[in-house]
Amino acid sequence: MSISDNIMALMNENKLTRYKLSKVSGVPYTTLTQILNGRTKDPQVAALQKIADYFDIPLDYITSDEFVPDWATDKDRLDFKVLLDQPLPIMFDGVPIDDDDRERISRVLEGMFWDMKKSEKD
Repeated sequence: MSISDNIMALMNENKLTRYKLSKVSGVPYTTLTQILNGRTKDPQVAALQKIADYFDIPLDYITSDEFVPDWATDKDRLDFKVLLDQPLPIMFDGVPIDDDDRERISRVLEGMFWDMKKSEKD
């Protein structure tokens, strides 16, 4: 997914308009609009960091261009991002899972998810 896709997914999740995200993050509206419209192909890190800080997520969540199969629809991508990238603590049997374990679990679930989706489409 692109930077604009990642930001728009966060906006949709949090029911934020461009105007509201601009105001709460401190990123000028024009800058944000250009990023979201894809006019700014390589946005300044400072602007992206402000957005990441507002959502309380790591910067690489926004800049990540992870592997997504060619057959995946936009709905598949958005639903999957919502599932795995919620900035919430994860526990197993009452024991908190650290960031390294979270990443390992996410990768396993990602592979299982895409296999399942492909089977459904075949």
